[in-house]
Amino acid sequence: MDDKKEAKLMTDEVVQEDHEVKKDKKNKHKEQIEKLENEIKDLKDKLLRNAAELENFKKRVHAERIQERKYASKNLIGDILNPLDQMNKVVNMTTEDAMLKNFLIGFKMINDSLYNVLISDGLKEIDALNQPFNPNYHYAIEKVSDKEKPNGINLEVIQKGYTYKDQLLRPAMVKINEWSEEENGKDE
Repeated sequence: MDDKKEAKLMTDEVVQEDHEVKKDKKNKHKEQIEKLENEIKDLKDKLLRNAAELENFKKRVHAERIQERKYASKNLIGDILNPLDQMNKVVNMTTEDAMLKNFLIGFKMINDSLYNVLISDGLKEIDALNQPFNPNYHYAIEKVSDKEKPNGINLEVIQKGYTYKDQLLRPAMVKINEWSEEENGKDE
């Protein structure tokens, strides 16, 4: 009977050990499953982030392309403004010579046509004369102190300024009226 008890104990121990081994394997499998599930979760998260970044990148590139197309002519127009200003001065000069007047009339028509094309593309002259000085659109090159006129007003436009669509192309160069009450008191 001792042998039977001993065999039963041994069998119970083997079964117990086998049960513990199975339990350990089960726990290891659970840990591996949890680890793999966390890894899948992280990869899904990274995938979603990358997809969102890609979509944002596409939108940004699309917006940049639209901006580039919108302002494609900006540099060209900026480069031809000075020659056009010079031509405008020439065609508006006064002369008594009849033949020269006829030439100037023809050149004035060409000049006006060029400006109309630029205006239809988005060029706009900055209205500066007798306007309050705005440092965003005006560049003061001279100050005058005329107390008869309002303070901070542009008295003369030295060079026209322009915007192209909604961007500043060239500020208007102006002569500004600027005086203070202190100066006004000293003169009296």
